[in-house]
Amino acid sequence: MTKKIAYFGPAGTFTEGAALMHDSESQLLPFSSIAAVASAVETGMADEGVVPIENSLEGSVTDTLDLLIHESSLVIRKELVLPIDHCLLVRPGTQAHEIKVLFSHPQPLGQCRRFIERCFPKAEVVAALSTAAVEEMMAYDSPSAAIGTKRAAELYGAEILALHIQDQSSNVTRFVVLAPTDHQRTGFDKTSICFYFAEDHPGTLCQVLEEFAQRGINLAKIESRPSKESLGKYFFLVDLEGHRQDSVVAVALERVRERTALFKILGSYPRFGDMK
Repeated sequence: MTKKIAYFGPAGTFTEGAALMHDSESQLLPFSSIAAVASAVETGMADEGVVPIENSLEGSVTDTLDLLIHESSLVIRKELVLPIDHCLLVRPGTQAHEIKVLFSHPQPLGQCRRFIERCFPKAEVVAALSTAAVEEMMAYDSPSAAIGTKRAAELYGAEILALHIQDQSSNVTRFVVLAPTDHQRTGFDKTSICFYFAEDHPGTLCQVLEEFAQRGINLAKIESRPSKESLGKYFFLVDLEGHRQDSVVAVALERVRERTALFKILGSYPRFGDMK
């Protein structure tokens, strides 16, 4: 039976590219939101889901983080890193000086901020649900443009007016594959966790981080997200090297669980670039 993979679509997005990188033989199912991708996997409509989680220019994708923390029992099974190359797309024949409206998802808009401010400072920016905003642009009555991909241009018959419009050439996005279970140990793994403290006092976070430092466990990333309960209350998210089943990691995670009011393992999975 062919595997079904939900992704944050529609076709022509970088997330579709990540899904193809993950498994080009599967049936790809586009959904209009990150939450919808998760729901498709949770209800059995899809076997796995591919969503963005972090960009090298704009930082974390908060919708994905909040989903993992608060809303879903799905875990991260795999990570993928994809170079991001944005294009300015228009209906064929549209000239740059005619453009009055720019369609874009907030993430690519932020990644191309300098180009937009310099070349189209007076353009009205219209939010779109995904990086395939070109579909909305093509149906718009007045001269407009969209930030999209070369594949989106091919799919929707758009013309590429400008290439490589992102602010940094090193722009990459990290995507994750969500599934009911995470990945088995490979020896080159990463584990993502989140935790919450019932009370805040000096040294609380430091004591948790010491559990990893004392055992020689490297932390790849640490950040915080609002708890959604009250102002000043936060969840902390940590990516660490190692698998939750590694003996030294397992001990550290149990010690962190004991020190926190809420603790959740978001998945163990192969580090990108180390997968066989």
